[in-house]
Amino acid sequence: MSVYTVVSQAELEAFLTQYNLGKLVDFKGISEGIENTNYFVTTTQGEFVLTLFEQHTADELPFFLELMAYLAEHEIPSAHPLADKENHYLRELNGKPAALVRRLAGKSVLTPNLTQCCEIGCALGQFHAVSPEFNYSRENGRGLKWWQATSQRVMSQLSAEDAALLKNEVDFQLQHKDLDLPGGVTHADLFCDNALFQGDRLSGILDFYFACNDSFLFDVAVTVNAWCTLEDSSLDEKRVEAVLKGYTKHRGLTTEEKQAWPAMLRAAALRFWLSRLQDKLFPREGEMTQVKDPDEYKNILKNRLTVAALS
Repeated sequence: MSVYTVVSQAELEAFLTQYNLGKLVDFKGISEGIENTNYFVTTTQGEFVLTLFEQHTADELPFFLELMAYLAEHEIPSAHPLADKENHYLRELNGKPAALVRRLAGKSVLTPNLTQCCEIGCALGQFHAVSPEFNYSRENGRGLKWWQATSQRVMSQLSAEDAALLKNEVDFQLQHKDLDLPGGVTHADLFCDNALFQGDRLSGILDFYFACNDSFLFDVAVTVNAWCTLEDSSLDEKRVEAVLKGYTKHRGLTTEEKQAWPAMLRAAALRFWLSRLQDKLFPREGEMTQVKDPDEYKNILKNRLTVAALS
């Protein structure tokens, strides 16, 4: 959620005339995140988040916006997109597709406690449980083909040790590409900064713009790596247990999923090591941007090489 496209007050005021949201009071750019341009917007009728989409075309975006609406309407804490006066979720601002959502209450947690881990697991399980009834689908643009292409792009700029680790892991994942696991629409990016809490209660899940059809277990693995990793890159087993306890309230894991758990944790670590390497080595220009440390997920991947299957 960086700022790549600057929006002036006059431009925003003109944009808001397409909505029944009152007059502009204040707005400011949001520096966290890396993919889209985001602003907090306050009007006389409330607080909102404006997103200008930097990577997706207008044709791609109905999937994400309809998913957010679908989840909110199924009582999964998330921000429902706001329709304009013509009942459209999507408009254009400064040449970019743009949308507004109501700003959710709460704040992100850096080190989640066991109750918060259980809450996020419960919401993810509920998400996956209702996923089959969602009528849209989207291929994972950061899946195996992207891993192969991006690894080739970054390989020459890595140390010999890191290049060997990357090559070995991509080869390993190629050997496990045909796992037949349950799947559907997934969040695919459920980091701690993509969830808001009021105390220990989950008040909202954010940033669905990597959502796609994939295995449910991969989504769980992304979440566990993000929510349950200690400073030494190992897993906090109590937090893992809490996430899975919450998750299985809504959806149980199959025997095949339990056996595939180590491979999925590695796949989830690889995906974010690669994306952070790409962002660091091939940065995009922006007024306010944030590049996250690739070594965090390299070290997580190295740790996950020895994780056991679930019992």
